Amino acid sequence: MKPARGRLSTLAGVALLAVMLFPVYWMVNASLQPAGALPGTGWFPLHPDLSGYTTALHDQGRNLLTSLVVSLGSVVLSLALATPAAYALARFPLRGTTPVLFGVLVTQMVPGIVVADALYGAYTGLGLLNSYAGLVLADSTAGVPFAILVLRASMRAVPREIVEAARVDGAGRLRILWSVVLPLTRNALVTAGVFSFLFAWGDFLFALTLNTTDTVRPVTVGIYEYLGAHTPRWNAVMATAVLASLPASALLVVAQRRLAAGVTGGAVK
Repeated sequence: MKPARGRLSTLAGVALLAVMLFPVYWMVNASLQPAGALPGTGWFPLHPDLSGYTTALHDQGRNLLTSLVVSLGSVVLSLALATPAAYALARFPLRGTTPVLFGVLVTQMVPGIVVADALYGAYTGLGLLNSYAGLVLADSTAGVPFAILVLRASMRAVPREIVEAARVDGAGRLRILWSVVLPLTRNALVTAGVFSFLFAWGDFLFALTLNTTDTVRPVTVGIYEYLGAHTPRWNAVMATAVLASLPASALLVVAQRRLAAGVTGGAVK
């Protein structure tokens, strides 16, 4: 009975995976078809046509680069702010740690449109509309709280004896953080960095709200505007979607082991 149940579970898992991945397959399939309406797309690209990718790179190449710059900037800023904050919350005997952590959690629950509206008013006065710095700051509002929670859990799992030994050897707090704690929590750092990148890469709300010109336009907004202007050329639209999916997919594949370890790193002490 157990082998039979195992085979049924495997078949059910494969069926569910096929259903979830079918939109991805259809996106790739449509991107390799000749230009035309989507209803006329065949089930298989019998004669692959790369003209959609040529058009997508020509029209959306700058937007892809913009998304890459903004996402990497968000990763750097999120980790730079979250790392010392998480270390302080994990290691220092501070009063009010619980309310601070609750506040961090609350920031994750605030609807994005509320944050976007507030930032629009602030950015208008600060001159940060239509700028890379403005988008990096906005996207970091999602990356910083998540990074604090992940890093704090991992830093709390670092044995206190190791930290005390470094302190006895004369290392200061910053040296302990840099040379002892961070190497031991690198999986959590990778996890926080990857999710910060994904938050920024997939952002549409901030990108649409905080940009009133085409000066700084991430690929998410580019696809949104591209879709309305090029519906007769679905191969180019789908090719743009495929290109926009590649960086995030490659990052997840490369970092999957560290992601699994980083998410569960603070679960067992």
